Amino acid sequence: MAGYLFVAPQVLGVTAFVLVPLALVVYFSFHEWNVLANTFTFVGVDNFERFFTDPQIIPVMQATGVFSIGLVFFNLVIALLLAVMLNRSMAGITFFRTIFFSPVVVSLVAWTIVWGFLFQDNGGINGMLEVIGIDGPNWLREGPTAMASVIIVQVFKNVGLNMVLFLAALQGVPRELTEAATMDGANARRLFTRITIPLISPTILLTFIITIVGSLQVFAQIAVLTQGGPGISTTVLVYYLFQQAFLFGEFGYGSVLSIVLFVIVLILTVAQWQLRKRWVFYEN
Repeated sequence: MAGYLFVAPQVLGVTAFVLVPLALVVYFSFHEWNVLANTFTFVGVDNFERFFTDPQIIPVMQATGVFSIGLVFFNLVIALLLAVMLNRSMAGITFFRTIFFSPVVVSLVAWTIVWGFLFQDNGGINGMLEVIGIDGPNWLREGPTAMASVIIVQVFKNVGLNMVLFLAALQGVPRELTEAATMDGANARRLFTRITIPLISPTILLTFIITIVGSLQVFAQIAVLTQGGPGISTTVLVYYLFQQAFLFGEFGYGSVLSIVLFVIVLILTVAQWQLRKRWVFYEN
């Protein structure tokens, strides 16, 4: 009984804020809910059929894929590079670790607003480019640069978190292994690829899952920087869901988009978890 009482708050929380909302989303997806007209009509699978015939779904999925791939790649590469650079004992190293981690604790909206000013046509970034003779683009008003801008903002916002995780993993690599490999003639590249990467592969898996799930749930940066534009070039699935449900009042169709997002996240997470058997190294 004591054990059940200890886990009861967590069970109640998961039930109230995860399981029940998921069930309601599935229930709403089979209905047409018009809040303004106060109507709630059963429409069967009409909302699902609309998803497969929606002409904007393909561009939205493409934007989602580009954003997720770009974010995951640059976030993990930069985070690992920073962790390797900061994994040493030298004067002032704690200061640099703090500097790179500090964006993680900054308000997301405040961070995005500041970057929005920097990316304006007459903003700070184009001002710096002008100094070296480059005429910068209107970053947030052109499709390719708008997507690149959103990716950059999100990468620099959260790269510090993955950096800390990689740094902790690097500090757990046994020094005797690298010393023995060095005595056997291994160069720095082989030390990194043959010893360091395998030993930190569980952390790489963790950061990969966290980052890709987070990339599929990004909303504030899109809402503040581009509002899905220009056109729908930066309208990712979560922002499209928000538009349909809360701007256009299509709660039934919005619920379908929520289910699609849930299925995508579930498939990617399960796939990564299964693939871990092929490349993740566990010492035991």
